This record gives sequence, C-alpha cells and structure tokens, in this order.
Amino acid sequence: MNKKPGWFKGIFPALVTPFSAADEVDEVAYRALIRYLLPHVNGVVACGTTGEFSSMTFEEKQQIIRIAVDEVAGRLPVVAGTGCPSTRETLELTRWSKDAGATATLLVAPYYLKPTFNEVYDHYKAVDEIGLPIILYNIPQCAGTHYKWWTAEGMALAFDNVVGIKDSSGDMPFLMALFEKLSGKVGIFCGHDEIAGAAMLAGADGAILASANVIPDIWQEIHQAAQRGDVQFVRRRHREIQILTRIIVRKGSVQAVKEALRMMGVDMGDGRHPIMPGGGFEREDREDLRSQLENLGKIGGVAANIDTPQPADWTLLVGEGFAGPPLSEVAHIDLLIGQAYGPVGRAIDRALGEPRPGHELAIINERPRTLLVPTVTVRTAKARQLVYEEAAAGVKMAIEHAIGQGTLPQERLDGLCLIANVFVHPAASIRRRVHINNYKAMRGAIRKAVEGRPTLRELIDEKHAARHPFRYAP
Repeated sequence: MNKKPGWFKGIFPALVTPFSAADEVDEVAYRALIRYLLPHVNGVVACGTTGEFSSMTFEEKQQIIRIAVDEVAGRLPVVAGTGCPSTRETLELTRWSKDAGATATLLVAPYYLKPTFNEVYDHYKAVDEIGLPIILYNIPQCAGTHYKWWTAEGMALAFDNVVGIKDSSGDMPFLMALFEKLSGKVGIFCGHDEIAGAAMLAGADGAILASANVIPDIWQEIHQAAQRGDVQFVRRRHREIQILTRIIVRKGSVQAVKEALRMMGVDMGDGRHPIMPGGGFEREDREDLRSQLENLGKIGGVAANIDTPQPADWTLLVGEGFAGPPLSEVAHIDLLIGQAYGPVGRAIDRALGEPRPGHELAIINERPRTLLVPTVTVRTAKARQLVYEEAAAGVKMAIEHAIGQGTLPQERLDGLCLIANVFVHPAASIRRRVHINNYKAMRGAIRKAVEGRPTLRELIDEKHAARHPFRYAP
C-alpha cells in the first residue's frame, strides 16, 4: 500500500513568520521571503515550529496560510501547520486550511498536557476524517511526546489520509526504524538540520528545515546529490554547513534564522516574545553565524549588510567579545584599538615600563602592535601556558583573520596598536578550546570595535535579554 504522493519530496523550508514593529504579521515581508525561496525549493511549510505557530492567534495562522497559498499560486505544494493543543481547535484549523487550498497539513501531536499514545492516536483519527493529506510531525523536544516506531507505523498505515511523516527528533535509531517499516508506503522527511544529509542518504525523501530559509540552494544540492547516490558530495557539503546548522538548531532557531536572513538583506524582523534578540540566540552566536555565512559566500566581509561604516577616526575604538563553551574555557576579551601616537599607543608604552607580578604583559603581534593583558592572576605554569601560548595564539589568529577580511585595513596596520584584556578561567584545562574561544572572542571584539557595535538600536532591543554570563539572574 503506497500512499506517498509524488509531490512530497525534496526540500521544504519551515517558513519564518515576519512581524512588524507593531507586532503584527508583515504580509509584504512574508511574500518577499516566499519569492526568495521558491526557485530553490520543492514546497513550503507555513505555520510550522520555525514559523512560531505556538505564539500566534488562530486568526494570524489563517492569515499566514492564506498568504502562502496565494503567493505560491499553485506552483509548489503548501503544507499548513494546523496542530493545536486541543483536538477541537486542530479540527477547526485543518478544515479551514483544506478549504483555503493547502496541499496538506503538518500535524504535530497535541502538546503541553502530554497525552498518552492512545489519546494521540484518537486525535489523529479525528483529523483524518477531514480528508486533507496529513504529514505526522514528531518533535518531542517541543511537543513533549516522542512517537515510538510502532505508534508511527500504526498511524501511518491505519489512517487513509496520512501520506508522510516528518521526524525532527534527531533520533537516528527511530528514523532508521521508520525506513524499515514505512519506506515506500508514506513519505519520510527529516526535520533535524544537523542530520538531514545523513538521513537523505539513508533513505529520507526530503527534509523540512529551519535552515532551508537561509541556504535553500545548498540543501537542494545535498538532496539532489543524495538522490543520485553521490555520498562524497553530501559528506563534503554537509560538513561545510554543519556549524551553521548547529547554531540554528541549538541556539534558538527562530531568532537565528531571522538574524541570518537580515544579514543577507531579507529582513524578517525579530522573534515574537518571549523570543527576543540576545536571548536564546546570544550575541556571540551572531558573530559565529555571520562568519559561517561569509564562509559560504552568502554575505560579504566587512560590515556586510550592517549600517555602520568603518570609522573615520581610529584614535580610540572599543570592542568586546565573549565565546564558549565550555564554562571553564570561556573567553572574554575587552579590546582597545587606536593609533600608535594616540592614547592607546601611549598606554602600551607606559604599561610595559611598570612591573605587574602575576599579570605580566606581552607583546604578541607587531603589525599591528598588540599587547596582551591577562585579566586573572597567572599563578601556575599551566595557567601561563594557557594565557601566553593558547589564548595568545587565538588572539593572533583573529588579528590575521581581520586583516584578511579587510576589517583591519592593510594601509593602517603600521600606525595601529591594540590592547587585548584577555580572560582565561583559573579552572581551564582544554588547550584547544582556550585557543579557539579566544580566537572567536577576539574576532568579535575587533568587528564590534571597527563597526561601532553594539549600536544604540541593538542595546535598546536587547536590554531585556542582558545577562551576566556566569549568573542565572539578570
């Protein structure tokens, strides 16, 4: 019994929902996003998890689904997320979506009260009677209910209108069981970005992904390669996007996707509260995300899509960077950039002439001249190695990166000097993490100093999300 429709294959982005400054659905931006994605994808999902359906009113969900159906205009399938906490509301939205022209429903298990599997089964049975094709949606990290393979198999085979399943659990053994039980009977999609390439090689018909908003073309390349059995291409390309997908999946996918799109010139606003800039998606994540987009050629280098030009006056610039994990190996850098004949250069000359037991200063780079200042007292040989070798190497690597990117212009290097106040935790042990985290922190600090960030707008937007990195309380 094959119920898998011909249209259910390939790459479907889980569309983000743009909200205006007045916290209303931004129809113009939503249509622009769909037009941006259509050339690269096989379908779209409206009101999915990345679309913040759980933060929207019933009427807003209807609005979003209506816009998606209208903008796509029959060119590709439109899958509507219609799952709600109650069966009654789910039935109402699913009936409405069918009448509105949705191709199928992506149906998450009722969430919050964590119904039993028998209750979930009866819920889906009720929706099945509506007659709209159903894609079962397994996302236990949000719904609180993880399908078992026998539960998924039972629902997929028992209900006439179940045509597929999307698994976002990241649980490969569960996904492999689905391939064994359901391949050729219903469509099987991966919804976990970090394993989507492996899933498609293993037999998934496609993927519904948050990151497909950002890199739909790359995901299409991976899907096509998996279809023709080009394992090496999938391995290589997936490795190139792995950091990007990890950031999106693990660090607040809604805000991460929206900030990535903003960097690329496709402004979708910010997440709706309680999601906020600087919350689950932290500022150091933004620097990492930006670097990954640069590496993939999605944005340019210096100040890409950022409305702050390089400074006209290099007398004194201030930047800060923070990077982890783990906690013991976090890096925090306070940075001053200035001219050699200015206050930064004079501060270096004066400091080098003063004894600082336990906080010995070190010139670690000559062009531009860079002074390393340890924040924490250096008491042991191990701490000395971590500060003056590993952290210093990370700082130098960031300087080289900034020069290569043009953030620190070649023509200014002889006249510039830097003071990097470097924090290495007294309990740190993992040398490579100290090295890499200081590279990332210094990379962010240089960019922020040169670009004048955080801007006033960023500070206002993120004031409610500000937290001390070592404390739970604000």
